[in-house]
Amino acid sequence: MVQAPMANVTDAAWRRLFAKYGKPDVTYTEFVSADGLLRADEEGKRKLLRDLEYTEAERPIVAQFFTASPEAMEHAARIAAERGFDGIDINMGCPDRVVEKQGAGAALMKDPKRAQEIIAAAKRGAPNLPISVKTRLGYNKDELETWLPVLLEAEPAAIIVHARTRKEMSKVPARWERVARAVEIRDKMKSEALIIGNGDVANLSDARARCAETRADGAMIGRGLFGDPFFFQPSQLDGKTSGVDSFSHSQECENESRENESEVVKKIEERLRIAVEHTKLFEELLGDIKSFALMKKHFKAYVHGFPGAHELRAQLMETENAAQVEKVIEDFLHAQR
Repeated sequence: MVQAPMANVTDAAWRRLFAKYGKPDVTYTEFVSADGLLRADEEGKRKLLRDLEYTEAERPIVAQFFTASPEAMEHAARIAAERGFDGIDINMGCPDRVVEKQGAGAALMKDPKRAQEIIAAAKRGAPNLPISVKTRLGYNKDELETWLPVLLEAEPAAIIVHARTRKEMSKVPARWERVARAVEIRDKMKSEALIIGNGDVANLSDARARCAETRADGAMIGRGLFGDPFFFQPSQLDGKTSGVDSFSHSQECENESRENESEVVKKIEERLRIAVEHTKLFEELLGDIKSFALMKKHFKAYVHGFPGAHELRAQLMETENAAQVEKVIEDFLHAQR
C-alpha cells in the first residue's frame, strides 16, 4: 500500500503527519526537478533539496524526479542515493503542461527510446537502489500493449500504472481491468517488475480487493488520502467510513444512538485538531520557501460533512498563518460545546 507522490501535497509536513497517524507501506516524495538539481543556481538547488528532506519515520521512502535529460536523471539519482533514499521513481505520467514542455512527465510516453534512456541513467546514478516508473495507460489513447513492454525491457523494479490516459486526466473512472492486463503482459515477458495499480481507491479494503482481483502487487493511493491521515491504519480494513463521513451518515440515521453520535463528534474534533497540527508543521518546515496558500487545498478535505462545516471552511480560507487557523478552529470547537 503506497502513498502517491502529489505535487505541492506530499511535502515534508504531509509525510510526517501520515508517518504518525497511519503509515503506508511505502512513502513517495512529491516530484522534484532533476534538471533543477543539475542546473539551477545555488539558491534554487537549496530549495529543491528541501523537498528531499525526510525523517526516519517515513521509511521506506522513494524520491520521485521528473526530467527528459539522462544526464540530469543520473545526477538526481546520485543525490538520492547519497541522501539515503530507499528507492527512486521516475515520473512518466504527469500531465502538467510546464513539465511536458520540457519533454518530461507524460510527454515521455511519446518518446519510448528516451524513456528507456532515462531509466538506464537512474540505474547508473544509483546502482544499488530500486528504480520505479509511474506512468499512465497512454497519451491520447490506451497504448498499454506497446508502452508497457518498452518500460519492462528497461528492467525497472516496479511500474505504477495509473489506469487512465494522459488525455483523460482524472475525468473518467480508473480502468483497473487494464492493471490486470499489465500484470499479464509482465508475466508473459517473464519480468520481475512489480505492477502497482493506481486510481480511484476509496479505502484500504477497496485497495486490497482491487489487488486481489487484478493480481497487482500493490495499490498506490493519491486523492483518497486527502483529509484522512488514518487511511493506512489496519482498522480501516473493515471498509467503514470514519471521522467526517461518519458524521454525515449519522445525521441520516434517525435511530443512531447518542453514544455513537458522541463518538463521531469526538472524531470530528480530532480531525480538526489534526488540521491545525498539519498547518503548524507546514509553517515550521516549509513556511520560508512555500506559500501558505498551498495549505488551503487541505481545508476542504478536513472540513466537510458536518453542521457548520461550510462556514468554518470559509473562515479558514481567509487565514494567513497557522496561529489564525488554530484560533478559528478553537473558536468553532468552543462554540459547539
